[in-house]
Amino acid sequence: MQSTKALIAVLLLAVSPVGAQEVDQPGELPTLEEIDRQLNNPLSKTWALTLQDNLSGKEGDLVDGTALGNVLLFQPLLPVPISKKLMFSGRPVFPLVTSPNVDFSTGETDGHTTGFGDLQLLTLIGPDKADGWVWGAGATFKFPTASDPELGQGKYQAGPAAMLLKMGRPWIYGFLVQHWASFAGDDDQPDTGYTDFQYIVRYALPHAWSVGAGPSITYNWEADEGDRLTVPIGLGVTKTVLMGKMPVKLRAEVHYSLVRPESYGEQWNIRLQFTPVIKSPFIK
Repeated sequence: MQSTKALIAVLLLAVSPVGAQEVDQPGELPTLEEIDRQLNNPLSKTWALTLQDNLSGKEGDLVDGTALGNVLLFQPLLPVPISKKLMFSGRPVFPLVTSPNVDFSTGETDGHTTGFGDLQLLTLIGPDKADGWVWGAGATFKFPTASDPELGQGKYQAGPAAMLLKMGRPWIYGFLVQHWASFAGDDDQPDTGYTDFQYIVRYALPHAWSVGAGPSITYNWEADEGDRLTVPIGLGVTKTVLMGKMPVKLRAEVHYSLVRPESYGEQWNIRLQFTPVIKSPFIK
């Protein structure tokens, strides 16, 4: 409970007017339509603090009915220029996980476990571009920081990451792919090999609205046959608004898995996102 209160306090401080460096003059940030557009690019010059909540339902042969879980992610995105033509992005992901307690021998669910999950870190380097084809390449990491063994994998993991986006008008589409493999950690926990392929399709509408989706196709290389692949589809709506002087991006999406693990996997997901935009000191 204390850890949850501490996380909430940090998040409130981050999005407060002082921590967010409020915009004093309209010319200091692009239009809301352009902010909505650029936040799709992890190598954009725009800085943002994303809170993303994922409510999911898991089903399968080993569970009776639907087991509900929730993951709240805090994802600060603060890209920095490393040359006149290149940007660097190091995006950490701090998860607060509520996982259903499933007895797979009986299929019954008995309550939930809540705590911190494994910290992730995505790093990308790519050209400083706001339009056309945008690419990035780097590495991705997972650290065994879970507060409970049920909420993490207990392994240090690393692997490659790559991004390719077409930043068009009105369409934005592309992908972000990450792969993790374990190399150290708890010897009692199984080795990991996991690929996440996020495909992104967005269509811009007037007045800083957009529609589209960004679900992730995942493949667990260490799972049994029939339990490796998850293929979701989705649809959502995004609106960027001003809250006081602070631009904020709001998003709601629904995902449904056309393919999921047979024994136990995610059937559906409801994603809500709240992204305050803060002023980058590198934008003049």
